[in-house]
Amino acid sequence: MSSATSLPSSQLFSSFTPSLPNQLPPSSSRLFFSLLKRRRFIAVSSSSSPHYNLEFSLPPSLASSHRDDDDDDDAASPSLPRPLSSTNGLTSPPNGPRLRVAYQGVSGANSEVAAETAYPNCEPVPCEQFDTAFEALERWLVDRAVLPIENSLGGSIHRNYDLLLRHRLHIVGEVKLPIRHCLMANPGVKIEDLKRVLSHPQALAQCEHTLAKFGVTRLAVDDTAGAAQFVALNKFKDAGAVASAAAARIYGLNILAEDIQDDAENVTRFLMLAREPIIPGSDRPFKTSIVFSLVEGPGALFKALAVFALRQINLVKIESRPLRNGSNGSSKCFDSIFYMDFEASMADPNAQNALRHLEEFATLLRVLGSYPADTRRM
Repeated sequence: MSSATSLPSSQLFSSFTPSLPNQLPPSSSRLFFSLLKRRRFIAVSSSSSPHYNLEFSLPPSLASSHRDDDDDDDAASPSLPRPLSSTNGLTSPPNGPRLRVAYQGVSGANSEVAAETAYPNCEPVPCEQFDTAFEALERWLVDRAVLPIENSLGGSIHRNYDLLLRHRLHIVGEVKLPIRHCLMANPGVKIEDLKRVLSHPQALAQCEHTLAKFGVTRLAVDDTAGAAQFVALNKFKDAGAVASAAAARIYGLNILAEDIQDDAENVTRFLMLAREPIIPGSDRPFKTSIVFSLVEGPGALFKALAVFALRQINLVKIESRPLRNGSNGSSKCFDSIFYMDFEASMADPNAQNALRHLEEFATLLRVLGSYPADTRRM
């Protein structure tokens, strides 16, 4: 486990600038970037004074190399950052400075392991909240971010779905991590002494039945390793934590029970985020994530799903979230947006045609990323 340093607020970091691969023909490239340039997006302008701004500004590198009024100019200016490629944008530069990768939590968190799995030899940068990690990447304080999006037992991490829409970042990869939870406490404390157990809400949900057998009160905190740290610092004799074995070692706690998750096949999927998108390829299995909204009416969602079924594109996830501000600036209760993952690259003409079709009746459409899928068996 690499050592983590606190996130400095006064130092800026430049991004890794790889060369632009020739993986997409000009017409495909124009479609991909035109969807990234849609102005019907929702973003939070300021964390201190949150309000919704329907104007989305494209990163300078994309705006320069993919202009609406000059579709024939596909050469990007060499002085501007290039989009990351699927081959050279997913790992730390071998001979350059270590990538600084933001994750939520403290040392010993599962998110730290995910960051090191996604970017070997990186410098993990702990962040207190998910929001902090998004903002650190957006403000160039770190080079990448790795954040959880769903768990096979606990379901989706809704906060991060909302943050994906609010921030101008791109999904450039995914990593699936098996999660093994341990019940831990200070030396000398036994299971029968415990009255309360602290952990992240997802971890508590993943161990719900086991903790119910112990008859303890479950208390939610920001992250699993943070719970272990809190129990250790306060030397509690009646409280324990659910966290990883690594967290127990780091904070000097005794493991009272191992593998307490309700299902042995407990896997969390993490998203790898960057300021620039990668250019999608066809050299390996790809996944594409989009967000869209529809005019309410009979069969509206059916029509949206049909554009993929007609082209034999497999949908692997669909998630609805409340839309806090309508695309026309009005506020209407129970309006929804839909997040969707499908198994195809944006280099595939079928995927391009599906999104063209969806765009005909969607009130909002944004490509969050087209990236290599993690196909490892857990």
